[in-house]
Amino acid sequence: MRNIIPNALTALNLVLGVFAIISTFHGSFSTAALLIVAALVADGLDGRVARYFNASSEFGKELDSLCDLVSFGVAPAILAYAFVLKDYGITGALVAAAFATCGALRLARFNVNTGVVRGYFMGLPIPASGCVIATFVMLGIKSSGWLFVIMVAIFAYLMVSTIRYPDFKGKDGEPIRIIPLIITVVISGYILFLVNEAILFVLFFAYALFGILNTLFGLFKSPPSAS
Repeated sequence: MRNIIPNALTALNLVLGVFAIISTFHGSFSTAALLIVAALVADGLDGRVARYFNASSEFGKELDSLCDLVSFGVAPAILAYAFVLKDYGITGALVAAAFATCGALRLARFNVNTGVVRGYFMGLPIPASGCVIATFVMLGIKSSGWLFVIMVAIFAYLMVSTIRYPDFKGKDGEPIRIIPLIITVVISGYILFLVNEAILFVLFFAYALFGILNTLFGLFKSPPSAS
């Protein structure tokens, strides 16, 4: 009985992802983006509820990964394709497919490395990557040129990269370095200054940017400036 609630939340994640895909088919891009963000909320709750009821299981972990692939890999890829990528022919299609594929690879690597990688995420977590794409689409900005195509490709790569992203849990997490944090805050503030309604996008984008900067500074500074 205690497994029902966390598994139901995990399934809700999947349902919201499917609804996001359906909304994309109907041209309701903002609704689809909101549904992807809502799926993130369900995804965040299922683990906490499972721990509260002491109901964590291998079944739940596998179900969670399958649902995440749909909601944060496939749904954002289809949304990005319908929003802009379709205008770039086979290149746009390949970038959309690459995003979903990298999401699958990210989840598979996470599952096999749970006992090895601790205190940080190796590569940008798929929910964050999917929500960056979704919240950008939510802004309704169709940039000229190849900017959006490149952005989707970059976030696909970030998922399978070895960049270390802090998970903010426990004492042994990835060090939070001051200079990357300041740079991230300044850039995020500038984006908000330019586009006031970009608050959701900035939250996810800032996390993605901070991981890159924090890892780069970690390569050149030892010991870290702050933790």
